[in-house]
Amino acid sequence: MKLEYFIAKRLVTTKNHKSSISAPIIKIAITAIALGIIMMLVSVATGLGLKHKIRDKISAFSGHIVITKYDSNITDITLKPIEIDQNFYPNLQEVKGVKNIQPFASKAGIIRTENAFEGIVYKGVTPDYQFNEIAEYIEQGRLPVFGEGMSNEILMSTYIANRLGLQLGGKVNTYFMKDWGNKVPNIRQFEIVGLYNSGLQQFDENIIIGDLRHVQRLNRWTENEVGGFEIILKDFDKIEEKGSEIYLNLPSTVDSKTIVEKYENVFGWLDMFDFNIKVIIIIMIAVASINMIVALLVLILERTQMIGILKALGAANWSVRKIFLYNAFYLIGKGLLYGNAIGLGLLFIQKYTGLIKLDPTSYYVREAPVLIRFSDVLLLNAGVVIVAMLVLLIPSYLITKISPVKAIRYE
Repeated sequence: MKLEYFIAKRLVTTKNHKSSISAPIIKIAITAIALGIIMMLVSVATGLGLKHKIRDKISAFSGHIVITKYDSNITDITLKPIEIDQNFYPNLQEVKGVKNIQPFASKAGIIRTENAFEGIVYKGVTPDYQFNEIAEYIEQGRLPVFGEGMSNEILMSTYIANRLGLQLGGKVNTYFMKDWGNKVPNIRQFEIVGLYNSGLQQFDENIIIGDLRHVQRLNRWTENEVGGFEIILKDFDKIEEKGSEIYLNLPSTVDSKTIVEKYENVFGWLDMFDFNIKVIIIIMIAVASINMIVALLVLILERTQMIGILKALGAANWSVRKIFLYNAFYLIGKGLLYGNAIGLGLLFIQKYTGLIKLDPTSYYVREAPVLIRFSDVLLLNAGVVIVAMLVLLIPSYLITKISPVKAIRYE
């Protein structure tokens, strides 16, 4: 094996080889492999990065699973109250993998200024609400603070503030329609203590976050009534499994839906990224394999005399084939080395500089997100090597058909 490897190495490093007909073919093959791994790394890292970023944004504002009254539509507005005293709150012990359960309630309203008005959805939360996921989207100010008394502090999107000409620290009058008695709206004045920008228009155009007790008072609910519960999971990848498990452990009077079901259109669009990534990987591996096949065939034809001499000296067909397969492996490794260096370099530049920008109205993010995982890089490289080497076994079979006598005479 050492002799075969040595001959294969000499085959690609000899000066005569570099000036031969196969030299440009080999360069093209190495370039194809390098470009292929670059394209695969970029498509996987950006595709998964965008997918994870968008789903993290949605879960930050909606949780992973939403529990509401069974006869209430699970929309952005909670119409029917649910008792906060439930056997699944504050701990859902029957289901493992639940990180947190937090009550909420939401109500539609209108913010009115002297020059404009805007429809909003007021989302009320409790003092123990987990703001960790939302905190990264705050552009100005801080998170609202809820104490023992009812708080008038709210978190508003930069989008709504700009449309209404509002500033951080300003106060806004919000009008909420009554569901009973006369139709004179209830008016609440809130103070803007923070401005967020999620990049998701569905949230930025509507959601403001404040004290849940306002919704309870506006709806004439008791302190023991809320609009629903948001469940945060430890692992998003298990959302479908845990969603079914949680549903089976709920009482018959309440219903639950995952955000995948609630925002079906968005997640359906995200699933298309998986298909696109698979298509790109298949095409790139096919192109790289075809180029390697051509390069190997050229090498075999160019080294026909050498093959004949080795066979005349008693070398077995498989031994000669291994020389050229080692040669191909060397070229594949060289292409992967260049491709990984360039591809990962580009991805790290994008990750830490955000050089490439995107239209948030179309992609929900302002810059192309990147998710670099060692396992993905390893699998892509291993896949290229395995597929290419298996494919190259076919052209290497040509060596078994070469006659030593005819090969030595071949020029």
